[in-house]
Amino acid sequence: MARTTPHVIPCADGFELHSTLHTSEGPVRGVVLMHPATAMSASMYFAFAARLTDDGFAVVTYNYRGVHPSGVAKRTRAGFLTWADQDVDAVTRWAAERYPGLPLLAVGHSFGGHAIALSASSERLTGAVMVATQAGSLRFIRSWRERMLVALYLKILGPLCARFLGYMPYARLGLGEDVPAQAALEWSRWASLPRFYFDDLRVDAAARLRRPHMPVLSIGLDDDPWAPPEAIDLVCEHLTGCAVERRQLSPADTAGQGICHLGFFREHHAATLWPTVIDWLRRHAPERG
Repeated sequence: MARTTPHVIPCADGFELHSTLHTSEGPVRGVVLMHPATAMSASMYFAFAARLTDDGFAVVTYNYRGVHPSGVAKRTRAGFLTWADQDVDAVTRWAAERYPGLPLLAVGHSFGGHAIALSASSERLTGAVMVATQAGSLRFIRSWRERMLVALYLKILGPLCARFLGYMPYARLGLGEDVPAQAALEWSRWASLPRFYFDDLRVDAAARLRRPHMPVLSIGLDDDPWAPPEAIDLVCEHLTGCAVERRQLSPADTAGQGICHLGFFREHHAATLWPTVIDWLRRHAPERG
């Protein structure tokens, strides 16, 4: 049975992240960092973390600054690069210092995969898994109706709420957790660019994604309306220092149950989808005799 322990992780800029360390009895074969999707709470990944502890992994889950608990987004100045440069860096360094000498792996969901790719601290990783990590340009969304709906939230409501409320109230809309204004405005800007943040000179994304050198498993989901294969491949093509393995999964792989963009880590996929990632992590963190 997984044991959970709360920890406070200090960032280089003085901000303190609240995290949870998931462990079980017995030796630790490796450490897995869980980087969440935008506006998603760390609790969404607790069941997956518990499953990993059954295989001897220690797992760190956390929330990006300003995302959870409710009410902090308005008081937090943070964007996607803050999360990558400060939060991911702090979590990675904390885990590396706590478990020196052990394989250090990461699993990133949606923006969580971008966070791995963008952060300089990922040079410490043994390997990484990216689930539904795509170039989030609106042009990649094939359904006209879905594209208009996403544009409503990203291009109209996001900027309006960011400027007049000081944050994006996704919790009130039933779409996850609130997001700081800076992140909402960055998301809005990048969604209009043909190559997402690769077209934003302030990010210098191509140079950032050349830094890591490690094996990467990138998973796409056939019923994900936001991340078709070409949008995922655009990100993978820039990971020039990594050995990237691409996999596409579909509802047929999980007894016909839908997955979509946010569903991979739901517990009802534990017996069907999760082994794809867990087996990959095992191979890159073999048990010691």
